[in-house]
Amino acid sequence: MFEAGLRLGDTLTNDELRTLFKCGNMGGMRRSRQTGTLVIISDDTKSLYKDEWKNGILHYTGMGKLGDQSLEGNQNGTLYYSDSNGIEVHLFEVMERAVYTYRGIVQLADEPYQSLQADEEGQLRRVWIFPLKPVRELDEPEDRALSQLSSRELERRSKISRRERRPKTVETTVYYRDPYLKELIKRIAEGKCQFCGADAPFLDRNHEPYLEEHHIKRLADGGTDTIDNIVAICPNCHRRMHVLNREEDILKLRFIAEKNEEKLNRLLSL
Repeated sequence: MFEAGLRLGDTLTNDELRTLFKCGNMGGMRRSRQTGTLVIISDDTKSLYKDEWKNGILHYTGMGKLGDQSLEGNQNGTLYYSDSNGIEVHLFEVMERAVYTYRGIVQLADEPYQSLQADEEGQLRRVWIFPLKPVRELDEPEDRALSQLSSRELERRSKISRRERRPKTVETTVYYRDPYLKELIKRIAEGKCQFCGADAPFLDRNHEPYLEEHHIKRLADGGTDTIDNIVAICPNCHRRMHVLNREEDILKLRFIAEKNEEKLNRLLSL
């Protein structure tokens, strides 16, 4: 196994990626015989390839910009046989131009299949799609890193981050909570509890007002992790909601959540 020395979520420049993996500096699939790796890049800033996350599986489009894609003489074949050829596949995502975010080692989750997509001249052609799953669960981004992003970038990454994730059952059921949306809600609240109106009780370790996200309809009851179902409230009010669960409180929070959606639209228009 190649030791990249990277943590999930680390970011590299293109040159740093090339130097670390000893691979080429161009293309979405880069093989290195020196490190025994295949670096694949899912680039959301480019429109040609239609990569898509579904239920935690990345459906990754193979290489080839013109005409039908082939498995011969390119890295599509390397990825196709990666379960048996000893090649370690490392995934990077580009959600912000020239910033390569490390998503760790991935492996085929199912048989690759063919689909129809347009090539760079707009002609419909057959492409190879590779269903890939992370070997390790993706880490969530650090709160400090989130606080540095613009509101528009948080909203954009939130859409990407959702990836149609579903609950997973281990010993208990764990529900995915969108960290970008959480930061947006806190930003909309401007340091005040959205239920009682009081200032946040203290600053967190990043010197930001401490508020907690609350889902008005619980995720376990079928609630959605969307802006119209989330408010930012102080710990005291958060505990009140879970202990008392009063209908009048729920109605008030629903009204606040509706206003949050309007506030986000105004925030993004600035």
